[in-house]
Amino acid sequence: MTEPAETPHRPDDRPDDRPDDGRGDRSRKRLGYGEGREALLKAAVRVVGARGLRHLTYRAVAEEAGVTHGLVVHHFGSRDALIEESLAYAVRLSLSSSLLEPGTGKPEDFVAGLTDMVEDDSDGQAYQYELLLEARRRPELLPQVRELYDEYFGASQRELDRILPGDASPAFNRLVFAALDGLVLHQLTGIGDRADTEAALSELRALLRTLGERPPENRD
Repeated sequence: MTEPAETPHRPDDRPDDRPDDGRGDRSRKRLGYGEGREALLKAAVRVVGARGLRHLTYRAVAEEAGVTHGLVVHHFGSRDALIEESLAYAVRLSLSSSLLEPGTGKPEDFVAGLTDMVEDDSDGQAYQYELLLEARRRPELLPQVRELYDEYFGASQRELDRILPGDASPAFNRLVFAALDGLVLHQLTGIGDRADTEAALSELRALLRTLGERPPENRD
Protein backbone atom coordinates (compact mmCIF):
# COMPACT_ATOMS: atom_id res chain seq x y z
CA MET A 1 0.00 0.00 0.00
CA THR A 2 1.26 3.47 -0.78
CA GLU A 3 -0.82 5.05 1.98
CA PRO A 4 -0.32 3.54 5.45
CA ALA A 5 -3.43 2.24 7.16
CA GLU A 6 -4.48 4.22 10.19
CA THR A 7 -4.78 2.41 13.49
CA PRO A 8 -6.75 3.18 16.62
CA HIS A 9 -3.54 3.57 18.64
CA ARG A 10 -2.59 7.04 17.42
CA PRO A 11 -3.62 9.92 19.69
CA ASP A 12 -5.66 11.64 17.01
CA ASP A 13 -7.65 8.45 16.37
CA ARG A 14 -9.58 8.72 19.64
CA PRO A 15 -13.29 9.53 19.44
CA ASP A 16 -13.59 13.24 18.91
CA ASP A 17 -14.64 14.48 22.35
CA ARG A 18 -12.22 17.39 22.40
CA PRO A 19 -13.08 21.07 21.93
CA ASP A 20 -13.21 22.41 18.41
CA ASP A 21 -9.74 23.54 17.38
CA GLY A 22 -10.93 25.99 14.78
CA ARG A 23 -9.83 23.87 11.79
CA GLY A 24 -13.26 23.10 10.46
CA ASP A 25 -14.88 20.68 12.91
CA ARG A 26 -17.79 23.06 13.39
CA SER A 27 -18.83 22.34 9.80
CA ARG A 28 -18.85 18.59 10.43
CA LYS A 29 -22.11 16.76 10.92
CA ARG A 30 -23.06 15.53 14.37
CA LEU A 31 -25.03 12.35 13.84
CA GLY A 32 -26.72 9.83 16.08
CA TYR A 33 -25.19 6.37 16.43
CA GLY A 34 -27.40 4.57 13.90
CA GLU A 35 -27.44 7.40 11.41
CA GLY A 36 -23.69 7.93 11.67
CA ARG A 37 -22.91 4.26 11.14
CA GLU A 38 -25.04 4.08 8.01
CA ALA A 39 -23.42 7.21 6.59
CA LEU A 40 -19.96 5.83 7.25
CA LEU A 41 -20.67 2.48 5.61
CA LYS A 42 -22.01 4.24 2.52
CA ALA A 43 -18.95 6.47 2.50
CA ALA A 44 -16.60 3.49 2.80
CA VAL A 45 -18.19 1.87 -0.24
CA ARG A 46 -17.82 5.11 -2.21
CA VAL A 47 -14.18 5.57 -1.18
CA VAL A 48 -13.19 2.03 -2.17
CA GLY A 49 -15.23 2.12 -5.38
CA ALA A 50 -13.76 5.41 -6.52
CA ARG A 51 -10.19 5.25 -5.16
CA GLY A 52 -9.39 1.63 -4.33
CA LEU A 53 -9.04 -0.29 -1.11
CA ARG A 54 -5.63 1.14 -0.30
CA HIS A 55 -7.28 4.54 0.19
CA LEU A 56 -9.77 3.24 2.75
CA THR A 57 -8.60 5.15 5.83
CA TYR A 58 -10.43 6.69 8.74
CA ARG A 59 -9.86 10.19 7.42
CA ALA A 60 -10.91 9.37 3.86
CA VAL A 61 -14.20 7.90 5.09
CA ALA A 62 -14.82 10.79 7.46
CA GLU A 63 -14.23 13.34 4.71
CA GLU A 64 -16.48 11.46 2.30
CA ALA A 65 -19.27 11.20 4.89
CA GLY A 66 -18.83 14.78 6.09
CA VAL A 67 -18.39 13.75 9.72
CA THR A 68 -15.64 13.98 12.30
CA HIS A 69 -12.65 11.71 12.01
CA GLY A 70 -13.20 10.45 15.56
CA LEU A 71 -16.66 9.18 14.70
CA VAL A 72 -15.19 6.57 12.36
CA VAL A 73 -12.88 5.33 15.11
CA HIS A 74 -15.76 5.29 17.57
CA HIS A 75 -17.95 3.11 15.36
CA PHE A 76 -15.38 0.68 13.97
CA GLY A 77 -12.22 0.78 16.08
CA SER A 78 -9.96 -0.69 13.41
CA ARG A 79 -9.50 -0.56 9.67
CA ASP A 80 -10.13 -4.30 9.46
CA ALA A 81 -13.49 -3.89 11.16
CA LEU A 82 -14.36 -1.10 8.75
CA ILE A 83 -13.51 -3.33 5.77
CA GLU A 84 -15.48 -6.30 7.05
CA GLU A 85 -18.56 -4.31 8.01
CA SER A 86 -18.61 -2.30 4.80
CA LEU A 87 -18.40 -5.57 2.86
CA ALA A 88 -21.38 -6.93 4.78
CA TYR A 89 -23.22 -3.68 4.02
CA ALA A 90 -22.39 -3.94 0.31
CA VAL A 91 -23.61 -7.54 0.29
CA ARG A 92 -26.96 -6.52 1.77
CA LEU A 93 -27.39 -3.73 -0.75
CA SER A 94 -26.45 -5.89 -3.71
CA LEU A 95 -28.82 -8.67 -2.76
CA SER A 96 -31.70 -6.28 -2.16
CA SER A 97 -31.25 -4.74 -5.62
CA SER A 98 -30.40 -7.91 -7.57
CA LEU A 99 -31.86 -8.08 -11.08
CA LEU A 100 -31.25 -11.79 -11.42
CA GLU A 101 -34.66 -12.99 -10.30
CA PRO A 102 -37.60 -11.01 -11.72
CA GLY A 103 -39.72 -14.11 -11.18
CA THR A 104 -41.51 -14.04 -14.54
CA GLY A 105 -39.64 -16.84 -16.34
CA LYS A 106 -39.41 -14.61 -19.42
CA PRO A 107 -35.99 -14.23 -21.05
CA GLU A 108 -36.68 -10.59 -21.89
CA ASP A 109 -37.04 -9.79 -18.18
CA PHE A 110 -33.83 -11.53 -17.12
CA VAL A 111 -31.35 -8.92 -15.76
CA ALA A 112 -33.42 -6.13 -17.28
CA GLY A 113 -31.87 -2.84 -16.17
CA LEU A 114 -28.37 -4.24 -15.78
CA THR A 115 -26.74 -1.44 -17.75
CA ASP A 116 -28.53 1.18 -15.65
CA MET A 117 -27.40 -0.54 -12.47
CA VAL A 118 -23.76 -0.37 -13.55
CA GLU A 119 -24.08 3.35 -14.22
CA ASP A 120 -26.15 4.20 -11.15
CA ASP A 121 -24.17 2.07 -8.68
CA SER A 122 -20.69 2.16 -10.18
CA ASP A 123 -18.95 2.62 -6.82
CA GLY A 124 -20.87 -0.26 -5.27
CA GLN A 125 -20.00 -2.57 -8.13
CA ALA A 126 -16.35 -1.51 -8.12
CA TYR A 127 -16.24 -2.08 -4.37
CA GLN A 128 -17.26 -5.71 -4.84
CA TYR A 129 -14.50 -6.36 -7.38
CA GLU A 130 -11.95 -4.70 -5.10
CA LEU A 131 -13.02 -6.95 -2.23
CA LEU A 132 -12.89 -10.05 -4.43
CA LEU A 133 -9.20 -9.40 -4.95
CA GLU A 134 -8.69 -8.49 -1.31
CA ALA A 135 -10.30 -11.78 -0.24
CA ARG A 136 -7.63 -13.59 -2.25
CA ARG A 137 -5.05 -12.00 0.02
CA ARG A 138 -7.17 -12.12 3.19
CA PRO A 139 -8.97 -15.48 3.47
CA GLU A 140 -10.99 -14.27 6.45
CA LEU A 141 -13.07 -12.19 4.01
CA LEU A 142 -13.90 -15.21 1.84
CA PRO A 143 -17.00 -16.30 3.79
CA GLN A 144 -18.76 -12.99 3.15
CA VAL A 145 -17.67 -12.88 -0.49
CA ARG A 146 -18.87 -16.45 -0.99
CA GLU A 147 -22.14 -15.59 0.74
CA LEU A 148 -22.67 -12.80 -1.75
CA TYR A 149 -21.93 -15.01 -4.76
CA ASP A 150 -23.93 -17.94 -3.40
CA GLU A 151 -26.93 -15.63 -3.19
CA TYR A 152 -26.27 -14.44 -6.75
CA PHE A 153 -25.96 -18.02 -7.98
CA GLY A 154 -29.15 -19.00 -6.18
CA ALA A 155 -31.16 -16.13 -7.64
CA SER A 156 -29.98 -16.77 -11.20
CA GLN A 157 -30.52 -20.53 -10.80
CA ARG A 158 -34.14 -20.03 -9.73
CA GLU A 159 -34.85 -17.72 -12.65
CA LEU A 160 -33.14 -19.97 -15.19
CA ASP A 161 -35.20 -22.87 -13.84
CA ARG A 162 -38.30 -20.86 -14.71
CA ILE A 163 -37.01 -20.07 -18.19
CA LEU A 164 -35.57 -23.54 -18.90
CA PRO A 165 -37.56 -26.09 -16.88
CA GLY A 166 -35.30 -29.05 -16.22
CA ASP A 167 -32.47 -27.66 -18.32
CA ALA A 168 -30.63 -25.20 -16.10
CA SER A 169 -27.83 -27.25 -14.60
CA PRO A 170 -25.61 -25.64 -11.93
CA ALA A 171 -22.77 -25.57 -14.46
CA PHE A 172 -24.93 -23.74 -17.03
CA ASN A 173 -26.05 -21.33 -14.33
CA ARG A 174 -22.45 -20.59 -13.40
CA LEU A 175 -21.62 -20.04 -17.07
CA VAL A 176 -24.47 -17.55 -17.46
CA PHE A 177 -23.56 -15.70 -14.29
CA ALA A 178 -19.89 -15.56 -15.24
CA ALA A 179 -20.92 -13.92 -18.53
CA LEU A 180 -23.03 -11.37 -16.66
CA ASP A 181 -20.26 -10.70 -14.16
CA GLY A 182 -17.84 -10.10 -17.01
CA LEU A 183 -20.22 -7.73 -18.77
CA VAL A 184 -20.60 -5.67 -15.60
CA LEU A 185 -16.83 -5.52 -15.16
CA HIS A 186 -16.28 -4.53 -18.80
CA GLN A 187 -18.84 -1.73 -18.69
CA LEU A 188 -17.58 -0.57 -15.31
CA THR A 189 -13.96 -0.32 -16.46
CA GLY A 190 -14.68 1.05 -19.93
CA ILE A 191 -13.53 -2.05 -21.79
CA GLY A 192 -17.08 -2.09 -23.10
CA ASP A 193 -19.79 0.53 -23.10
CA ARG A 194 -23.52 0.52 -22.50
CA ALA A 195 -24.27 -0.47 -26.08
CA ASP A 196 -21.85 -3.41 -25.90
CA THR A 197 -23.52 -4.67 -22.74
CA GLU A 198 -27.01 -4.37 -24.21
CA ALA A 199 -25.97 -6.18 -27.39
CA ALA A 200 -24.47 -9.05 -25.41
CA LEU A 201 -27.54 -9.29 -23.17
CA SER A 202 -29.74 -9.42 -26.25
CA GLU A 203 -27.73 -12.39 -27.52
CA LEU A 204 -27.97 -14.12 -24.16
CA ARG A 205 -31.73 -13.67 -23.98
CA ALA A 206 -32.11 -14.94 -27.54
CA LEU A 207 -30.16 -18.06 -26.58
CA LEU A 208 -32.32 -18.61 -23.50
CA ARG A 209 -35.44 -18.12 -25.58
CA THR A 210 -34.29 -20.69 -28.13
CA LEU A 211 -33.37 -23.22 -25.45
CA GLY A 212 -36.67 -22.69 -23.69
CA GLU A 213 -38.66 -23.27 -26.87
CA ARG A 214 -37.07 -26.61 -27.78
CA PRO A 215 -39.45 -29.59 -27.73
CA PRO A 216 -38.91 -31.79 -24.67
CA GLU A 217 -37.66 -34.72 -26.80
CA ASN A 218 -34.81 -32.52 -28.11
CA ARG A 219 -33.56 -31.35 -24.74
CA ASP A 220 -31.04 -34.08 -24.11
